[in-house]
Amino acid sequence: MKYRPEIDGLRALAVVPVILFHAGFEIFSGGFIGVDIFFVISGYLITTIIIEDIENKRFSILNFYERRARRILPALFFVMLSCIPFAWMWMLPIHMKDFSESLLAVSLFASNFLFWLESGYFDVAAKDKPLLHTWSLAVEEQYYLLFPIFLILAWRFGKNRVFWMIVFMAAVSFLLSEWGWRNKATANFYLAPTRVWEIFSGSIAAFIVHKRGVHHNSTLALLGLVAILFSIFVYDELTPHPSAYTLIPVLGVVLLVLYADRETLAAKLLSTKAFVGIGIISYSAYLWHQPLFAFSKIRFLDELNHQTMFVLSLVSLLLGVLTWKYIEQPFRIGFNKTFNRTKIFLFLISSLAFFIILGVTGHLSDGYIDRAKFEDIKNFQKTQYERASGFEYCKSNAIDIEQVKGYACKIGNKLSEPQGILWGDSYAGSALFGVNEVLKRKGLSYIAILSDGCPPLPGISRVNNAFDCTYDNHQDLINWFKSQQDLKELIWVGRFRPITGQTRGNEFFLDNIEPSLEAVHKKFTNVVNDLIHHEKRIVFVLEGPEFSVHIPDYMSKTVQFGLNENRDITSVNILEQRNQIGITPNFLEGINGMDYVDSFQIFCEKDVCNAVMENGMLLVVDSSHISHAASLVLAKEIFTKLGR
Repeated sequence: MKYRPEIDGLRALAVVPVILFHAGFEIFSGGFIGVDIFFVISGYLITTIIIEDIENKRFSILNFYERRARRILPALFFVMLSCIPFAWMWMLPIHMKDFSESLLAVSLFASNFLFWLESGYFDVAAKDKPLLHTWSLAVEEQYYLLFPIFLILAWRFGKNRVFWMIVFMAAVSFLLSEWGWRNKATANFYLAPTRVWEIFSGSIAAFIVHKRGVHHNSTLALLGLVAILFSIFVYDELTPHPSAYTLIPVLGVVLLVLYADRETLAAKLLSTKAFVGIGIISYSAYLWHQPLFAFSKIRFLDELNHQTMFVLSLVSLLLGVLTWKYIEQPFRIGFNKTFNRTKIFLFLISSLAFFIILGVTGHLSDGYIDRAKFEDIKNFQKTQYERASGFEYCKSNAIDIEQVKGYACKIGNKLSEPQGILWGDSYAGSALFGVNEVLKRKGLSYIAILSDGCPPLPGISRVNNAFDCTYDNHQDLINWFKSQQDLKELIWVGRFRPITGQTRGNEFFLDNIEPSLEAVHKKFTNVVNDLIHHEKRIVFVLEGPEFSVHIPDYMSKTVQFGLNENRDITSVNILEQRNQIGITPNFLEGINGMDYVDSFQIFCEKDVCNAVMENGMLLVVDSSHISHAASLVLAKEIFTKLGR
């Protein structure tokens, strides 16, 4: 295969924007498309290599896998190994557990599946995941495993037909991504079926170049370069991705592959020493940048400034150079004589086994929570494992209700007939533990109905919400509840901030229009009056304090690193937070026939809410979802309102 320096230059154009995007530089708002550039390049190079080997009757799938393994795995394993001591020193157990699971997933070439499955409402913040970026490697690895097998099997039908098969598969994948970003945004982002069209675009370009060579067309090559730059600087996190928008940078790369021969201006720019040099070390630099950013943010409680992030970006390039020279190159070239195929596979399999064992052990031990250094903060850490207990309970005790699109389960005394429902979003999920315990003590039962991420009110949702919060879903549920004569009571819990009609109000939309406080109040009142008309007893739970940091992590780190607790961080002013919430006591007092519980009133003293309750237990499991201890306090107040 003839070397094309402009392809290495393209790699530089991919890796630098990705790094600076993750570093938080807003000018590179579309820097994430660097990954898409890598996908197209991989499709082009891999397909070219395989086509040439098949036509020259020298293709061996074992040789192919060996070359890919030598290219990808040693540097990846070295970075993973380097992360382990820092994870051990600095990661709190819950993050160590997530890190351990990522070691396992990366080793199984399935980290994109892991991060897709972890991407729910209670996901650990992406900034704390040193191996988050390996999702893209997993997509490529899955392509490397399957694509050569497809080519071998399909080649008997002729090269022309193979080409059109790939075109067809690319079109299907592209259409799936168009459906995906509208319906399953997270799966669309992480999983191969909606990403492979980008890699196949490179494969299609490889067939064309193999047949006719690289044509000289400065205009089209320059247009391709402009398309990529346009995407980097104009796109942002609100741009649907991957989607039709992704066609622009993908086609930009294809145009460069097809038309940027060495004499074009675009090729000359990309072939400069700076671009080629960065492109050569781009893989190692990409591997290093996320661990550097993640561990720096884990170690320091304050958000890192731009200067620090820029220095870390430069360090990732420096480490990329060293890793390329001392890890990548020796395994690809220098070790071929001393490390034959058998030895390299044994080495890689042993490394995989090591990371798999470490990953499984970290998962089973809850992130090595019994480490001596965490003895004093074990309670803080254990609180975090309560974060999704409500949803986990409902998943494992699910009951089928046709009108319920979220999770439904029976709580309390399983032998008694349900007398009411607990309904809401993740805040209701946090309240479930306490409600369940009090119900069991009283010999009563309820049906819990939880909709993750969806404010419990018909027609209202959050902008760019990945969850299905359509009007019909909640309205169907209300209609069902009204029809159930035996279900007399409703405990209604949800997050309604920041519906204030002020500047932050457009985080939500109402019936596909921008909400106003008046519109939300009207819809809320209509629902309440409708339920009261059907003789339902309602207790609405007003949401409580929301802190600026993840409280269990913050409290743990103050102990771990010997820092003083900052009360400005671990407490909030009630009056300030009241102004952020659309559903207030004054509003509720004006609705006849319903009761409410004011979380601020039961969890706070005077004008201040503290993150640590009087009994020393944490109030929240993250920044706002209440702990089991707090949910017991809340549940007692709820059932007092219900007269039980």
